[in-house]
Amino acid sequence: MTLNELWFLLIAVLFTGFFILEGFDYGVGMLLPFLGKNDRERRVIINTIGPVWDGNEVWMITAGGAMFAAFPQWYATLFSGFYLALVLMLLALILRGVAFEFRSKQPGITWRRWWDRAIFLGSFLPALLWGVALANFVRGVPIDANMMFTGDLLTLLNPYGLLGGVAAVAIFLTHGAIFLALKVEGPVHERAEAAIRRIGPVATVLVAVLIVATYLATDIMTTQGVVPPITAFGAGGALLATGWFVREKRYGWSFAMTSLYILLTIVTVFRGLFPRVMISTTDAAYSLTVTNAAASDYTLSIMTVVALIFVPIVLLYQGWTYWVFRKRLSTGSKLEY
Repeated sequence: MTLNELWFLLIAVLFTGFFILEGFDYGVGMLLPFLGKNDRERRVIINTIGPVWDGNEVWMITAGGAMFAAFPQWYATLFSGFYLALVLMLLALILRGVAFEFRSKQPGITWRRWWDRAIFLGSFLPALLWGVALANFVRGVPIDANMMFTGDLLTLLNPYGLLGGVAAVAIFLTHGAIFLALKVEGPVHERAEAAIRRIGPVATVLVAVLIVATYLATDIMTTQGVVPPITAFGAGGALLATGWFVREKRYGWSFAMTSLYILLTIVTVFRGLFPRVMISTTDAAYSLTVTNAAASDYTLSIMTVVALIFVPIVLLYQGWTYWVFRKRLSTGSKLEY
């Protein structure tokens, strides 16, 4: 394995961690106004992710930093082409972070409800836009001979891209509802169970449609070997298994299955792309690859040494954080947010 291939793999791992952790985070934020019927219940919901939401976002920042350093041309083309979508996502994430911190600064119900709406919006928009972005990764975007994106925001909002966005929202809602069923007790737990039963089947249907659309609209299921079709159908199987575990009320296994779905989806996307990192719909020869978009071997060597030292430290710290805040919450718990 070359250093280029190694860093392509590591970026895939970082995005996997991000979508698994931030996925339930987004789901909880979107469910907040619907599952919390009073201020105390909403505080319980927020406190399930309060100690970890900012740490979860570090995975996205690290993935973006690794992309910038290891594949600067990929980073440049992606961030210039998806500029408006990324700005919208960034503004939504800023709004969400501010809402978490400002919500409890005033006791007024109106004040807190407006911040609850901000948490919902700040969770919904990134979930939708990440789904749109991943769908456009595998479908391809217009890139010219100079590795420049030649489309606009409407280019990304094509039917396949929007289907990917809606499916991502449904998956994150299911992932978040299962997380809440694991983390809370009392009425919120019961509402989370009901939400899983309502949203889960919708997510399963959307994923089935997305798999068929991926076969018809992209080349990753037909020209990239046997791995993408196997992992795509494996992801669908993981979602079906989620439904079975939900019926048995085994929410730990349900959460593991939605996490497996996300893992297999990222494997499908990145293995379907390889050795490309961005597909050009203008001309296949203009596609960015792990070779023509990569930094120098010297840069990649230094990055590898740094990653070997610091990534295990970060993983240990984040694992410790989840262990410390592992207990279930209820309306009688001491709440921070």
